[in-house]
Amino acid sequence: MRIATRDYLVPPGARVSLREWPTAPDSAAGSGKSRRALLDEHVEQLSALQRLQYAANRHALLMVFQGMDTAGKDGAIRHVLSGVNPQGCEVHSFKQPSPEELQHDFLWRTTCRLPERGRIGIFNRSYYEEVLVVRVHPELLEAQGLDQPAPDDGAFWKGRFRSIVEFEGHLHRNGTRFVKIFLHVSKQEQRRRLIERIDRPRKNWKFSAADLNERALWGRYREAYEACLEATSTPHAPWHVVPADDKEHARLVVSQIAIDTLGALREEYPRVSARQRAELKALRKRI
Repeated sequence: MRIATRDYLVPPGARVSLREWPTAPDSAAGSGKSRRALLDEHVEQLSALQRLQYAANRHALLMVFQGMDTAGKDGAIRHVLSGVNPQGCEVHSFKQPSPEELQHDFLWRTTCRLPERGRIGIFNRSYYEEVLVVRVHPELLEAQGLDQPAPDDGAFWKGRFRSIVEFEGHLHRNGTRFVKIFLHVSKQEQRRRLIERIDRPRKNWKFSAADLNERALWGRYREAYEACLEATSTPHAPWHVVPADDKEHARLVVSQIAIDTLGALREEYPRVSARQRAELKALRKRI
């Protein structure tokens, strides 16, 4: 069964109101057992496609995961990429910038971690934090040596959006393909997951009081995400808004988007010339 990923696509140039995007799938999404079986199939397909990508060595795939705290970014990455050869992918989680990183432009630290041709790069949070967290907390710009923009100064953020779009356009022209995922969790489901982190001892390590401070800014984050999705969903690097209240369904959607993106490359295993084939036959006789 193939999931219709266009249902989750943010059309380039479209206005975005996240209140209108569902945070949970349709009730007819299938049983837990059938969905887990389908995810196993997706994992196998993705593994096969990545082996082909690695052998062809023509394109890189960058998967960007964004979302509010508890949206399920770690779990989606762990389950969807579970079957991919570790030689073919690499995960980077971007936390608070280091002093060295703050001495460079806002795209520098993620640029250093871009995937090579033939590989999948996974960004757990990314350069988009600079138009999300930093927009909600503009005082962070002081550490970057930049003046804090006025609250109504849209030009500053439009400039950052332009930098991101041009950056992704450059990467696309040079062989990088994108899967950009916004895991859309509801405020009610986030509350349940935060409480679970407190009530279950094995999850206590995940809880931080800072999560509650950020939760109090839910409305401001929603506005920042809406502006970001509107400005940076492009034909070559579109955003997908994936309902995240149901983790199993979210993983199915993410895996299908990755399969569709790699499958569209129509890669082939390298072919040898007649001369090379003759050399291989000669070498075979020596074995």
